[in-house]
Parts: sequence; structure tokens; C-alpha cells
Amino acid sequence: MQDVVLALLAKEPAHGYELRARVRDALGPLGDAMNAGQIYVTLARLTKAGMVTSERAEGLPDRPDRRVYALTPRGQDRVSSWLSEVSWPKPDLAEFHLKLVAAATARLADPVALVDAQRREVLRRLRDAQRAALDRSVDPVAALLLEGVVLRLRADLEWLEACERTWQGRRTDT
Repeated sequence: MQDVVLALLAKEPAHGYELRARVRDALGPLGDAMNAGQIYVTLARLTKAGMVTSERAEGLPDRPDRRVYALTPRGQDRVSSWLSEVSWPKPDLAEFHLKLVAAATARLADPVALVDAQRREVLRRLRDAQRAALDRSVDPVAALLLEGVVLRLRADLEWLEACERTWQGRRTDT
């Protein structure tokens, strides 16, 4: 969640409620399960780590003052590193989805290019797993795990293809 919040702040400074709304919108129905305080805990950790700063902004007459958060140079560096990261299957689907949304929203990177980089990593891992699964000296019980890895990576590739189709279509719509 920290990387997602940092990437959303890369577009512009924002208050916690606004960030929470952006994440919930990006996740659709899955965002309803998000703990309301998670964004604020994350912002506190990022502030302590020196990746964001905050200022008090005056509220409206019927609303309290709010904290507006902004990236520090250290936070900007972390966003750049996160966007170029292609470790798989480390991120879950929601995290990768949020990476694409944040990259597009803040115009930090082309989501299609991020999908392509991720696909190359998944293909590399798939080739390695398939080679290992074909090794006849592998114990049948261990081979079962390798089969599961291969099936998971194939499913991941299908999902990445769906991501590419969607983001490619959004690219032509704008």
C-alpha cells in the first residue's frame, strides 16, 4: 500500500480522504473491503520514513482542517523504483492493478509498457518452471508443486494480456 500511496501523491499533493477515495475507486467493488484507517496509518509511516511531508490546510466552515501530504525527493525516488520493479509473483493482482492506475493517473509511466515488462518477467519464470517440471529426476510430489507454478504463471499471462487490451484501448480513447 505504501508504494500505491506514494504514486498517487506523485500527481499532486492530497489529503488522506482523497487518497482513500482514489484507491477505492481504482479497486472497484474490491475497494469496499479496504480498512478506512489504512491510508492514514500508511501516511504516518511514510512521513516517519521521510518519503512524504504534510501541512495543515484550512478546512471549510463546516469541515475541520485537514493534512495535505506531498512527496519528498526520497518518496519520488521510491515511486520511480517501484514502477520499474518487475518481481513476480510478489505483487498481488490488486497491487499491480493499482500500479497501472497510479502510473496512468499521474502520468508517471505508460501502463502498457509496465504490463509488457511484467509479461517478460512472467515468461522468463514460466520457461524456468517448465524446464524444471520436465526434469524426470524431480520427485513426483515436488513435480506437483512445479505444475501448480506453471499453471499459475499461465493464468498470470492471460490476465496480463487482458490488462494490455484494456490499457491499449484507453490509450486510443484519449
